[in-house]
Amino acid sequence: MTDVPEPALSDAFHVFDTTLRDGAQREGVNLSVADKLTIARHLDDFGVGFIEGGWPGANPRDTEFFERARTEIDFRHAQLVAFGATRKAGVRVEDDPQVAALLESQAPVVTLVAKSHVRHVELALRTTPEENLAMVRDTVAHLRAQGRRVFLDCEHFFDGYALDPDYAKQVVRTASEAGADVVVLCDTNGGMLPAQVAAVVRTVQADTGARLGIHAQDDTGCAVANTLAAVDAGATHVQCTANGYGERVGNSNLFPVVAALELKYGRQVLPEGKLAETTRISHAIAEVVNLTPSTHQPYVGVSAFAHKAGLHASAIKVDPDLYQHIDPALVGNSMRMLVSDMAGRASIELKGKELGFDLSGDRELVGRVVERVKERELAGYTYEAADASFELLLREEAEGRPLRYFRVESWRAIVEDRPDGTHANEATVKLWAKGERLVATAEGNGPVHALDRALRVALERIYPQLAGLELVDYKVRILEGRVGTGSITRVLVSTSDGQGEWSTVGVAENVIAASWQALDDAYAFGLLRAGVEPQE
Repeated sequence: MTDVPEPALSDAFHVFDTTLRDGAQREGVNLSVADKLTIARHLDDFGVGFIEGGWPGANPRDTEFFERARTEIDFRHAQLVAFGATRKAGVRVEDDPQVAALLESQAPVVTLVAKSHVRHVELALRTTPEENLAMVRDTVAHLRAQGRRVFLDCEHFFDGYALDPDYAKQVVRTASEAGADVVVLCDTNGGMLPAQVAAVVRTVQADTGARLGIHAQDDTGCAVANTLAAVDAGATHVQCTANGYGERVGNSNLFPVVAALELKYGRQVLPEGKLAETTRISHAIAEVVNLTPSTHQPYVGVSAFAHKAGLHASAIKVDPDLYQHIDPALVGNSMRMLVSDMAGRASIELKGKELGFDLSGDRELVGRVVERVKERELAGYTYEAADASFELLLREEAEGRPLRYFRVESWRAIVEDRPDGTHANEATVKLWAKGERLVATAEGNGPVHALDRALRVALERIYPQLAGLELVDYKVRILEGRVGTGSITRVLVSTSDGQGEWSTVGVAENVIAASWQALDDAYAFGLLRAGVEPQE
């Protein structure tokens, strides 16, 4: 059996993560063994107490994961958990191969899933309620005798309790008496509401005396609330997944649950200092899973502490706590001011401060920036997601001149359809930079790509810093028609220099012209970041 790490916290409360098993059931998620090992390292670094790695013996991938985890991960905070089922009906526990696979995994903790809904026992397991209880009793006792710590998940518990509360409680009591450390009440269908969860947990605990946990699915949008309601009612073990990943609409989200327990309940459930890693760990796991982090996720989303309305900004300027329920730094996030046509002076001052400008003493400059933002947003621009374009605008107003690194004489992009069905995209740019006229032509996968390449070809000799820039994202939105059937196109471009990313915006009557504006700003901001002085 693997060595068990020294517990960083008391065993009185458990944070149990099941991203690698239940979370991996999310549609579109397909984790390799390497992915699972990486996520396990992140979760251990975060400081959860238990990491459920999967079902050894059920598939080769999970079996390999446990084999590799034993030698490739030095767990500092978490204990690795193997998941499996109670013995099969009519089979001796010593003869059940999947129970043997749980032991062979060498995981120090085993979570067993058992039926607690009498109709599931009869229809799914095709056995009797009495035999189901024996399956629970035998399997828990067998694993305990082999030195494993055992948790038991009561599948469909709340629905089963509604149908036959006596039998559901009997399953809990049987598991606890057989040696299960925790009996977890599972809202498998995700249909419960917080008051219902609290009432059931309170009653079951009083009637059985068992230590209870909670596993909540999010089908009613209440998984986090249901988890916390169970804690209010006496549960001391919470099962969650990173970013709420899971089957259907997902599971109880690990990060808001942990943040609420520490910041709202005052209960330390992570090692000292680890709560500040919340945002980093959330985004790191999203990258491994290959899902874009939710921008509006509580606590960790980039918009979780973003403020747009001028009224909010005025209050935040006085005291950030007036419109924020916590200090974002506690969970590793930060406050952001969004600049939009709703912006007032306070929004601009705060955004300027965020970008390193002290505008508090220049009311005239702030007024000019406010009016220019509102005017440009009326034309279709947006600066909420284009901080770099806003900073260029702010610097231009502050310095009284455009920040130009090159001057455009002309540009054109050509798309050619050929008889054989292929396409050719070619762009030509004519520029002036440092007193020199530059002409360049390039091909690309599309007209915008061709323009980007032509711009680089023209400028990289003059500005070698541009060689390190990379276009990392490109978004196009068609705005509503302004004149007759005409429409306006808005383009957002994200660019990276390997050290950071920035976003720029362009607006025009066609996508190519809008893209050119966004690229122009992207290159200008990249040179500004590199410390190059404007030349034109």
